[in-house]
Amino acid sequence: MTFANWCVLAACLLPIATIGLAKVASARADQRELRYNNRHPRAWTDRLQGWQQRANAAQQNGWEALPLFIAAVVLAQQAHADQSHIDMLAAAFIVCRILYIAAYLANQATLRSLIWFAAGGCSVAILLLS
Repeated sequence: MTFANWCVLAACLLPIATIGLAKVASARADQRELRYNNRHPRAWTDRLQGWQQRANAAQQNGWEALPLFIAAVVLAQQAHADQSHIDMLAAAFIVCRILYIAAYLANQATLRSLIWFAAGGCSVAILLLS
């Protein structure tokens, strides 16, 4: 498995880890209705506030970013593009996505948007290799 393929796996796990932070933190909530409820997970996300609400939004954006990234990696590899370039751009994508999540949780909107563009640029650059 190539490094870029490992990055695809990491990209798939990042949204789960992001909302996981909010779920773990909710276990310490004083009010029962603010704690994560696996029987009604959508109702729980509707009640989120602050950084936990932003974690949910970052999770959703993570799922939205996946199709282009995965397609780009697969198409570039099928086209026999230089694997070292694919790997480098895939790693940059993962770094950008981690920074994006951190900026989102910290409520740094402008920085978050710039990082979002950088991550998207990585996916487009991989796609252009094909």
